[in-house]
Amino acid sequence: MVRLAKLVIDSTQLETYTIYLKEEIETSIKKEPGVLTLYAITEKARPTHITILEIYANAEAYQRHIKTPHFLKYKNGTKEMVKSLELIEGISLVPSMKIK
Repeated sequence: MVRLAKLVIDSTQLETYTIYLKEEIETSIKKEPGVLTLYAITEKARPTHITILEIYANAEAYQRHIKTPHFLKYKNGTKEMVKSLELIEGISLVPSMKIK
């Protein structure tokens, strides 16, 4: 399962949002074998615009992920900081390719 999460964050809360995001990503990668990649970037010209590449082993791994305490802490802790969220489902063009 592959998707992009495109977010716009309230500029006054960007630093706090980043702390939540970093903790959530690091914990997910460390504790969840089904979370293959969570890679977040911010746009250079618009630092409040964040894109996260999400790769899960399968849909079940994603469903487990969104029920974890660390994801729920992130989601609930940042809900007032997120001005917009767009989730884009993707299909891998080269499924055998692994991220090093």
